[in-house]
Amino acid sequence: MRGARLFLYSGLLLVSMAQAAIHAYTFDSPAQEQRFRKLTEELRCPRCQNESLAGSDAPIAQDLKDRTYLMLRSGKSDAEIKRFMVARYGDFVIYKPPLRPRTWVLWIGPWLLLVGVVVVVISRLSRRSAPPASLSAEEQARLAALLRKGD
Repeated sequence: MRGARLFLYSGLLLVSMAQAAIHAYTFDSPAQEQRFRKLTEELRCPRCQNESLAGSDAPIAQDLKDRTYLMLRSGKSDAEIKRFMVARYGDFVIYKPPLRPRTWVLWIGPWLLLVGVVVVVISRLSRRSAPPASLSAEEQARLAALLRKGD
């Protein structure tokens, strides 16, 4: 039994080591490496959505890093690489998408949401702090009668 556990643990260790393989990229120059790093920071992981390609460990992010590397090595410009990614994954793949009708929601949406929240908070606070309505003469007389009756 103990030998089977040891075998299982060593197998799991080997599998985890195989998954932790580091992709090493070689570049022709430090400038090319800097471009790669900048591009992978500017492009968003389609799966994680709040991480750059450089910071994501998702398989799709690794594929996109590999694609970026190959395109960079083949002489593509940063703009060409970004156009390819946008054509394939949409404007959301870029952290700063261009301002055009298709991306208005990405640019204006958060501001509209913020304004909506502020309006709701202000309206609730104003309702809560409204002075109590004054009683009419008839209501005051009824209240006085009820109070006298209770004594």
